[in-house]
Order: sequence, then C-alpha cells, then structure tokens
Amino acid sequence: MGAMPDTPAEPHRVLPIRLTVDDSDSPSDVVDALFLGRFATGEQPHAHSTTLDRVKPGATLLPAGAKVLRAAKDDDRSALLAEGEGWTLLVSRWNRGADVTVTATGPELAERVLKDATDGAKDEPEPQPENVTMGFWYVSPRRGPHRTTRQITAGTWDEVRPNYTAPVAEAMDRLMKVTPEDIAGRLLLLHGPPGTGKTSALRTLARSWRDWCQVDCVLDPERLFNDVGYLMDIAIGEDEGTAKGRWRLLLLEDCDELIRGEAKHTAGQALSRLLNLTDGLLGQGRNVLVGVTTNEDLERLHPAVVRPGRCLARIEVGALTRGEAVRWLGREDGVGRDGATLAELYALRRGAQTPSVPESRTADAGLYL
Repeated sequence: MGAMPDTPAEPHRVLPIRLTVDDSDSPSDVVDALFLGRFATGEQPHAHSTTLDRVKPGATLLPAGAKVLRAAKDDDRSALLAEGEGWTLLVSRWNRGADVTVTATGPELAERVLKDATDGAKDEPEPQPENVTMGFWYVSPRRGPHRTTRQITAGTWDEVRPNYTAPVAEAMDRLMKVTPEDIAGRLLLLHGPPGTGKTSALRTLARSWRDWCQVDCVLDPERLFNDVGYLMDIAIGEDEGTAKGRWRLLLLEDCDELIRGEAKHTAGQALSRLLNLTDGLLGQGRNVLVGVTTNEDLERLHPAVVRPGRCLARIEVGALTRGEAVRWLGREDGVGRDGATLAELYALRRGAQTPSVPESRTADAGLYL
C-alpha cells in the first residue's frame, strides 16, 4: 500500500507568528498587532473593513454589547480593540476619519458586526447648491496612498466670469460647457502668472462639470509620477466616481518642474508617465482627464505637453486690462496702467496698500487664487 499523502499544514503553522515590540512602537501599533491574532491563527478567518472620511461627533463605532479590550491614543491617531461572541473589532481614528475592521468566525457575522458598528456614523453635511464634492489624494506615512473628500464652495461661471480678462473668459466659456461627447484631448493646461485666478477657475469648473465628472486634487504631485504604486492606485483603482462610469479630472497644481522644457532631464520618467496617463497605454479604457496649472510661459513648456491633439484646453490666464480692472474695482485708484491681477484687485478691495504694477510683475506677486 502506498504512503498516504501528507495533509497540508494550516497556514498559521507554516508561518509562525511572533510579535516583537521595541521603543519605536506606539501603544496604537501594539493594538493593531493584537487585533490580527485571531485572524492569523484561523480562529476568526473572515475579515470585513470600511473607511469613513468623516465620523459624526460622538459616534463610538462600537456595536451593541461590545467589550473593549484595549484603547490607545497617540498624537495623530487612536486605536480601540473590542470583541463580542465570535468576532473582534479594530477602530483606528485620525482627525475626523476612521478605519473600521472586523474579523469573525463567518463572513455573514463579520458583515453584520461591521454594519452595526458604522450604521449612521458617517457625517454627511446637508448638500448646498453652491457646494461641490472634491477628492484629495495624498500619501500617508501610515496608510499609503489615500483619498479623502470634502465639500468646497464654488461660484457659478456667470458669477466669476468678470474675474478674467476677455480672451480668457471666452476660452473658459467653451470649457465650462464641455460634455463627455466633446472630449478629444485628455490634458487641461492653465498657465500664467501667480494670482490670476487659475485655482478659482478650477473650482468653478468642478461645479460646472459635477453631473458627469468627479474632480480630485493631488496634494503631492511631485511624488505621484515618481512613485509607480501611487500612480497605479490613482489611475487604475476604482473609486466612487469611476466605478459608475463617471469621468474623473485629476488636478495637479503648480507643476512647473514637471512640464517645462527641460523636464526630461530634471524629472526623469515623471513627464513620460504624465503623458502616458493622458493618451498612452496607462490611460486606455479609463475616463481620466489631467488638469495642470503652472506659472511658466507657454514658450518654456515642453513641446510634448502642448502638441496638437493632446490638450482638451490650453488657456493662458493673465491679468485684467486697466479698463477691466477699473470696472471690477469700481475705481481707478491703485490700478496701474498695465492693469492688475485678480489677487491684486482683492488686496485693493480690502484696503491693502498694493503698489501699482508697471512694466514687470515679479513671480511671487499676489496670491494663488
């Protein structure tokens, strides 16, 4: 009789688990490690988790009957470990958000406990007509690539149109009316001096497009195109917008070094990855647009960025002429003969002593509006 085949060892016996703690670990780290014990041994082999960007004040995130085993609070987050019959729960909080994870003896139990813990805990402010939901991507030291959302206030295009000089306003008229059927190029480029209203225009664009496009701002664009994992999370990973067929606009602000003429030498593969996201293999099958703002002159931008067919829109946002600035402000005092930027006009309206701007404007004049 042949030998009976060996029974495969259980995973936790193949890979012994040991917990080593030193003075670099915080109490929250210990709570995280303790939580994994029953999942690692197979006692509770099923896990369900969710993330809440905003938690209602006073929400405990604990189901009824939960017994708290450990609670720790560090400078930037807190951790809480609790249990019940057949399940264990970990709550990790940071700022207004939280991660909630449940391990359990069965998948239905894990799902039910997670639902009981988070039901009604998400803080969802009453939507206002002037608000639009904007996503914000960043790399967290603890959590890796992460997306959070917030409501931002944005005026209608009719309200903010007087903030722009006539050629810019006319170009923006067309951009605000774009629909998915109108999209040819995938790159939106706004360039011009600081304080001319590029960011304000993008907030209004988010409101004008909100029925069909989710706008996400990347807070660390210099890292995005140098970190392949981060780029793939943003470009390929599903989120609440693209999973439903909506378009997504990724905003990269003040990316001068990435798209100027010598970018190939200073930014390595970053420029190539940006272009690949807009019309290369990486962007294929993804409803993704990329919006870039820069203070660079058009002549200094890399020719690959501004080539025909790549840009959905390429708009140079400049200062208002003297006549436009005087009409905006309602008086001539303080307005130079070359006009004024939007930031300078707001400073004049507040009564700040902003000098008239003659032949040249320094690169640091005004605010990034």
